[in-house]
Amino acid sequence: MDNLSDTLKKLKITAVDRTEDSLEGCLDCLLQALAQNKFMRIPCVDAGLISPLVQLLNSKDQEVLLQTGRALGNICYDSHEGRSAVDQAGGAQIVIDHLRSLCSITDPANEKLLTVFCGMLMNYSNENDSLQAQLINMGVIPTLVKLLGIHCQNAALTEMCLVAFGNLAELESSKEQFASTNIAEELVKLFKKQIEHDKREMIFEVLAPLAENDAIKLQLVEAGLVECLLEIVQEKVDSEKEEDIAELKTASDLMVLLLLGDESMQKLFEGGKGNVFQRVLSWIPSNNHQLQLAGALAIANFARNDGNCIHMVDNGIVEKLMDLLDRHVEDGNVTVQHAALSALRNLAIPVVNKAKMLSAGVTEAVLKFLKSEMPPVQFKLLGTLRMLIDAQAEAAEQLGKNVKLVERLVEWCEAKDHAGVMGESNRLLSALIRHSKSKDVIKTIVQSGGIKHLVTMATSEHVIMQNEALVALALIAALELGTAEKDLESAKLVQILHRLLADERSAPEIKYNSMVLICALMGSESLHKEVQDLAFLDVVSKLRSHENKSVAQQASLTEQRLTVES
Repeated sequence: MDNLSDTLKKLKITAVDRTEDSLEGCLDCLLQALAQNKFMRIPCVDAGLISPLVQLLNSKDQEVLLQTGRALGNICYDSHEGRSAVDQAGGAQIVIDHLRSLCSITDPANEKLLTVFCGMLMNYSNENDSLQAQLINMGVIPTLVKLLGIHCQNAALTEMCLVAFGNLAELESSKEQFASTNIAEELVKLFKKQIEHDKREMIFEVLAPLAENDAIKLQLVEAGLVECLLEIVQEKVDSEKEEDIAELKTASDLMVLLLLGDESMQKLFEGGKGNVFQRVLSWIPSNNHQLQLAGALAIANFARNDGNCIHMVDNGIVEKLMDLLDRHVEDGNVTVQHAALSALRNLAIPVVNKAKMLSAGVTEAVLKFLKSEMPPVQFKLLGTLRMLIDAQAEAAEQLGKNVKLVERLVEWCEAKDHAGVMGESNRLLSALIRHSKSKDVIKTIVQSGGIKHLVTMATSEHVIMQNEALVALALIAALELGTAEKDLESAKLVQILHRLLADERSAPEIKYNSMVLICALMGSESLHKEVQDLAFLDVVSKLRSHENKSVAQQASLTEQRLTVES
């Protein structure tokens, strides 16, 4: 170890002196000492070698730059101390400046130097968000994109650029800078030339994080990436090779990701007549589960726009999705079930689609999955039914009298491990009452034990859910108070309403509907007594001066009612 320290000290002195005669010896020693020997990295830092090494980056000698870049790259590899020392010595900025000034020169020696510098920056910033952010701030992205464009024939340099892009693209701060370059065009151009699976996989690894940005999504679509992806799907769909199956999945997943951007989605939809949309439609009846999944997810993404939804329903997409669901009822593919239900839910949002979808038998198709034990499927099933019955009284009544459905909803209302399922179950219970206004539906929900869940829902942290619960409970009190009386009492509804009215944080609509409900509960002797015992008059009288006129007016009416019946 003493000999090692002595050697490193000599290296430091030699590097600082940098006489022409000693430089070659210095570099020879550097290569011997640093050539990918992990045990040398920290001793090099401790010996103070990094600063003089970084100074060598200012040399005009290309061979010196090449060997210095390699040495620093080795020191930075998997070494926090090495990276920190290079950072403090300003090495990254000097390397980026070299890349910027040399990137237009295409001779082999220069390309070799560019490759080494790219590799050095990769090792310097690998898996280190703060150093990657630093490189982004230094403007490395436009420089690397330019490099890729000019040197796309150089496999080694291209590979270095792709790995660097893959690292940098994971940072959200990089997306805006990438979007200001022609990265989409360069990547698609490169992708079209590749026939090797490994090379295409490298490009995919860059495309996936970049395609999370809406502006870049659109750029990729305009650069022709979708046509490349469709071609891959067509080529690989019947292959049983593991790498082909993986590439098919990656291509179809990326296709779905591109559709998450509003502009890119609309560009590809082309009024429902576009080639891309038609190709995606053909995936749904496929026998390939990955394509079924991607097709259903793509339809769900196209269905984020009312106009698109109406067009698709009018052109038979619902029947295709129901056929797909039918194929997956028994021991089906959960991801396909989830995707198809997602698509149906989105399609059911426009008012004009609801009756059409109900007539097509969507509720019956969806109810086949009531027995599912998979929370993602349960969640989408509930959302689809809730969308379908919105303002559809007949459908709401039919579903609300379905004992099996209501019992399942009550069961899911207790799914504390799955907040989404629990919330959607409560909302659907409420919706069945609100949209049907049916005594039979209320009786079914009371008999199935659903009242306590609606009362609990009134305490939700989400105002919209609180309000939905209060409206449903007011309808119960108005239409079937006698049937629900005991359940409302045991769920402590009156105490909850008192808290909601007394709480200054309660939204105006919550206060308003709480008072409407209090008035409706007066028809029950036991609940009326609870109201009197809790001195509601004091709370309600304060609300007569509420800034919201509806709340103030309802407070006056409620106060009168409480006074008369006290």
